[in-house]
Amino acid sequence: MAGTLDLDACAREPIHIPGSIQPHGHLLGMEADSLRLVCASAEAGAVLNRPPGEAFGIPVDQLIAARATASLLRGLRAAPAEPVQLDILHLRGGDEFQAIGHRSGDMVILELEELPANGVGTLEALYPQMREGIRRMQAAHDFEALLAITAQEVRALTGFDRVLIYRFDEQWNGTVIAEDGNDRLPSYRGLRFPASDIPQQARRLYALNRLRLIADARYQPVPILSDRRDPPPLDLSFSVLRSVSPVHLEYMRNMGTPASMSISVMDGDRLWGLISCHHAEPRQVSFAVRTACDLLGQMLSSQMIALERALDADHRIRSKSTQARLLAHMAAAEHFVDGLGEDREDLLALVNADGAAILFDGDCRLIGRTPPQEVVEAIAAELAGQGIKDLFASHQLPVESPAAAGMERTASGLLAISISQLHPSYLLWFRPEIVQTIDWAGDPNKPLDAGGGLSPRNSFEAWKETVRGQSLPWSHGEIEAAGDFRNAIVSIVLRKAEEMAALNEELRRSNGELAAFSYSVSHDLRAPFRHVTSYAELLRSRAADKLNERERHYLDSIIEAASSAGRLVDGLLHFSQLGRTTLARVEVDVGRLVEEVRHLLEPDLQGRDVRWTVHPLPNVNGDPTMLRLVVQNLLSNAIKYTRDRAAPEIEVGCRSTAEAHEFYVRDNGRGFDMAYAGKLFGVFQRLHREEEFEGIGIGLANVRRIVERHGGRVWADGRLDHGATFHFSLPRSAVAESR
Repeated sequence: MAGTLDLDACAREPIHIPGSIQPHGHLLGMEADSLRLVCASAEAGAVLNRPPGEAFGIPVDQLIAARATASLLRGLRAAPAEPVQLDILHLRGGDEFQAIGHRSGDMVILELEELPANGVGTLEALYPQMREGIRRMQAAHDFEALLAITAQEVRALTGFDRVLIYRFDEQWNGTVIAEDGNDRLPSYRGLRFPASDIPQQARRLYALNRLRLIADARYQPVPILSDRRDPPPLDLSFSVLRSVSPVHLEYMRNMGTPASMSISVMDGDRLWGLISCHHAEPRQVSFAVRTACDLLGQMLSSQMIALERALDADHRIRSKSTQARLLAHMAAAEHFVDGLGEDREDLLALVNADGAAILFDGDCRLIGRTPPQEVVEAIAAELAGQGIKDLFASHQLPVESPAAAGMERTASGLLAISISQLHPSYLLWFRPEIVQTIDWAGDPNKPLDAGGGLSPRNSFEAWKETVRGQSLPWSHGEIEAAGDFRNAIVSIVLRKAEEMAALNEELRRSNGELAAFSYSVSHDLRAPFRHVTSYAELLRSRAADKLNERERHYLDSIIEAASSAGRLVDGLLHFSQLGRTTLARVEVDVGRLVEEVRHLLEPDLQGRDVRWTVHPLPNVNGDPTMLRLVVQNLLSNAIKYTRDRAAPEIEVGCRSTAEAHEFYVRDNGRGFDMAYAGKLFGVFQRLHREEEFEGIGIGLANVRRIVERHGGRVWADGRLDHGATFHFSLPRSAVAESR
């Protein structure tokens, strides 16, 4: 427990207010308006010509005996938030100091840093060398060359033994991706440094202050003194002499680098990486040289952004071309999902994936290397459960998703987009596992000393780690391409939905008019057909003996035709009424309903031995009268079409899903040819002659109308002389028509 607390303390260490500085210079803190001395480093008496305690409260121009103090005072009054070199201060005693000033809260900080004997004091003197370095960096045509040139130029400017450039990953581990050195120090190229080597607050400070120099890691900190009792800590975030954490100093000594300098490389506001300079012995470089290196670091940032934008632009052009082909296929297809899966190569190439899955409207289509369908559906269900309505990306899916556990070979990486704003529908891309061997610069686990305190690593020899369960990460360009494609698909889906809504509205209006017309016509035709039948039967009863056989045949044909027409009109009237009647929804026990209908149909079973199999059936929400008609029609048909079988069999059952109950009635009767399955549920459609099986062809049309009004669907499968199975589904929730 003590070790954990110390690790936490390391992460919270207030490194921006250490209360001390490095000893190769002096720090003076003064009031911003009066420039009166408020605080000073303990050794500052060397430039104040008196002990710091006697100098507090005195204006700085009365304390420093130097030439050209007027320009120094002007610079202090105009000092910015970040440090700038105000002048080279020539003391009357002969010493030379770099005068560096910045603001910290309501104070102005002046740091007098010793000018190295071989140091260049101004940027002007460095300009020719900087210009050549910048020219070389601008001429680099690829990322690797740019980094190599930057490392060379920084080492040429500073004279350090080794210059590393390393980049942070998403977990803030840093990998050395470029290096330049003189072989006095070991090469670290390709090694990875753990995030714990640079804690969060240190990274925050690197992003704030891009330059940091430690001239000698063996230094003893110099405390900062103040004339105030219990003064607030002095913020040294931008101080060039700021003392660093003792843990970091020990880390440097363990690494064998007494001197180091760091230059932050930024990507916008984010710390992208560091240019880290090391020397085998203490080394101090002038502020002008450090500023020149900072300019090279900023140039590196700009060039990286330019190169990345060029790569992104190239990728964007290629992905737009691929996307255009996919959208063309989708637009040409009757159902856009068919078009989406038509060009498999383009669909995978859009984001450089090995496999893909399209889940839409209850359908799942797999393309390329993917997990099994049940796993894909489980992953999609997890995304829906998490409320993913736009885009999701992961390069270590088995760790993040229970549904993907054990799927490393096909689904270590997942890039998913939602392709509908109405239903949980997804397009998923998959990537397989890439087994990586990482070369760490020593064991990445920070050890504790014998007392449980934090101890920096003392070994930086390559330490290998094998990482499994991760895919190649999805690049920014690939994620952007997926997002653009999602927007295009959603636009198509919404446009199709709007078109379907308009068509449905037109169809609803037309159906209403047709239903009204059908009701009116069928109602008006009933009386004439009844009159024809009645008068013909009356004529037959009174004049049959006066008619010859042919005339009686004519009369019988009239009666039969009028009766048949009357039955058709009655059927049409009933069909029309089913579309106009309001649904009276209650909970319906379908099992009990089946038993009641079987009892009702017992007269049709006289003299027959039908083998019934009725499985347990769930309750549903619906109109009991209408659902009774559905069951009665299906069971009546099963009884009718098995009557020429020696051992008739009828089975009733149900398969339940998360969305619906799917009922079926199966028989071993006459069956039908699947080529005509589309006609089964049409009005007055028959697949058998009336001489074989009676009926007018309206029953299954009634079944379809009732089921669709309940929000379900009907379908059938069969084989001629091998029986048929009729299915109808009812939703678990009352999502159907409520009128």
